[in-house]
Amino acid sequence: MKWLVRLLIIFVAVFGLIIGALLLMPADKLGAILAEQVKARTGRELTLSGDVHLSFWPVLGMETGPVTFSNAPWAGSEPMLSAKSLSVGVDATALFSGEMRVKRVIAESPVIRLEISDGRGNWVLGNVASATQGSDSTGSSQQSETAPITLERLEFSDARLIYLENGKVSMDFVDVDLFASWPQVSAPMDLQAQMPVPGGAVQVDMKIPDLPAFSSGVVTPLQVALLAPGGDIGFGGRVNLAGEMDGNVDIIANDTHKMLAAFGQGGVVVPKGLGRIAKIDGQMTYTRDGRISLRGMTAQLDDNRLNGEADIVISNPPQVTARLNTRNLDLSKVSDTNTIGSTSGSASKSGSSDKWSTDPIDASALSLANASIRLQAESIAVPGMTFGQSDLTLDLERSRAVLKMHPASLFSGQLNGQVVANNRNGLSVGGDLNAKNIDLKEALETLGDIKRLSGKASGSLQFLGVGQTEEQIMRSLSGKGDIDVGKGVISGLDLDRLMGRGSGSGGTTVFNSLTASFSMKDGDLKNDDLLMKLDNFRADGKGQVGLGARNIDYVFTPVALRANSGDGISVPVRIVGPWSDPSIKPDLTKVIEAAAEGKVKEIEDDAKQKVLKKVGNELDATITETDQVEDALKKKLEDEAKKGLLKLLGGD
Repeated sequence: MKWLVRLLIIFVAVFGLIIGALLLMPADKLGAILAEQVKARTGRELTLSGDVHLSFWPVLGMETGPVTFSNAPWAGSEPMLSAKSLSVGVDATALFSGEMRVKRVIAESPVIRLEISDGRGNWVLGNVASATQGSDSTGSSQQSETAPITLERLEFSDARLIYLENGKVSMDFVDVDLFASWPQVSAPMDLQAQMPVPGGAVQVDMKIPDLPAFSSGVVTPLQVALLAPGGDIGFGGRVNLAGEMDGNVDIIANDTHKMLAAFGQGGVVVPKGLGRIAKIDGQMTYTRDGRISLRGMTAQLDDNRLNGEADIVISNPPQVTARLNTRNLDLSKVSDTNTIGSTSGSASKSGSSDKWSTDPIDASALSLANASIRLQAESIAVPGMTFGQSDLTLDLERSRAVLKMHPASLFSGQLNGQVVANNRNGLSVGGDLNAKNIDLKEALETLGDIKRLSGKASGSLQFLGVGQTEEQIMRSLSGKGDIDVGKGVISGLDLDRLMGRGSGSGGTTVFNSLTASFSMKDGDLKNDDLLMKLDNFRADGKGQVGLGARNIDYVFTPVALRANSGDGISVPVRIVGPWSDPSIKPDLTKVIEAAAEGKVKEIEDDAKQKVLKKVGNELDATITETDQVEDALKKKLEDEAKKGLLKLLGGD
């Protein structure tokens, strides 16, 4: 036993001499030795500044001043890590068994640059990565395996995290507090982070169950929970070293405006019906080129629920391709002026129902993304009207939106064609539409508060309007179109009564067909070829409809198609005044003129007949035309001349 005791005494003495030497060694020498060891194990340069303080038992530790840890050779000259101070501690007892148990890594105000390029991450250390590579012809390992490393406590305060993809910064977070723990090789790595954002702070909780597999490039499970002002995001699935992910994502936004502001999108106002309160979930795939695919997606946007799939390319602006379907989509309040951040209130500046609104139209949403979205719905409510079953495609490109209908159900009929809104250089709207079997009364009452005309209509419309308000657009409208209406009714106008055919139909006119074409310029619609056919009449029409001024000045001229027992006369009807309350009455001036003209002719004919009868009696002849008067007079003179000649010759 004496030899064992002596051996222990010698070992303790030698260990004490080593520790003493280390304690007496200058700080710069200690730092140099540590830098050499780090470079040998990682291939990276470690630079320490200021005093270096060591501890030996039970934790082999080091505390230093400013420190930098170099980047990968392909990642540029900026260090991967720099900090104002660094404290590192390793379990001394574990070192004797060949394990590296890091007890603590604490950094003050670190700047961490994580970069990925061509599938390589700068956090993958050269010598560690090479430890698993290659073997000789006999299959023996060329290098010894790296000892397992665990981490009990990683703590960064007031950190800056920079993430780059292929040389471009995609994320840059400041004032981040980060804590991570990986106490055993077989245990999951837990990471928590927090950073201030507008409206509060974002908190991230991430768990990687198999860190060694993840570090070696193997696809591994990942769980992420992110809590932000206004909502939270959850992900559960798989991830690889390049940051590619595949799994289920849940997004809950209790206040979308606040949540967008937290992620740097302050000032974006989400219209009502499009997700001021939102819940989205589905199967998500993210690839290294910045593409996100959502499959089996369900989106609850306010009171609207949509299902479908979407592909998103992360860019500026984002590129979105989606196919969605829903039952009843309510977008009737998307233009509500009582939006977040609005000070104008909900009342229109126009202040009157018989005028177009003068409130500015905010079309900034057209620039939020470039997109191609297909939507199929059983009904779609928009401001002022409701579409029935519709199949629509919305294309967005550089603040220009094209809505294609193939078809859309509206006013109990169908619309085909497209409508365009362009906000690239001021707002303009236009369209090229074809309508079939539209309920005319429903359409006119909805669009212009006109309630007197009803029937089923088909036709076409091309239009263009420019302006920043409803009024400006309506007063600038130009274009052309035509309309073809089957059997219909005009309320408040009784052509039968006006044309002298009895009691009429009680203040209405029932027509068999109506056709017209029109042109538009500067907000005025003009027409001169309206043709309305009725059982006993036809009516021609021409005039002007003020689309911008919301007024009308139009004249119908009915024409009797039958003799009407001689009682019927043509009675032009003039419609004039505002849309809300137009005046509909006969044009009495023309009626009087027509009546007077007919009476004069009647008097002339009667006098003529009396004169001809009198002349006939005097000439003892029947005369019906003025041309016969001269002939009858000549004959009378001849007869009288003959009688006189005979008396002269002595005859009787």
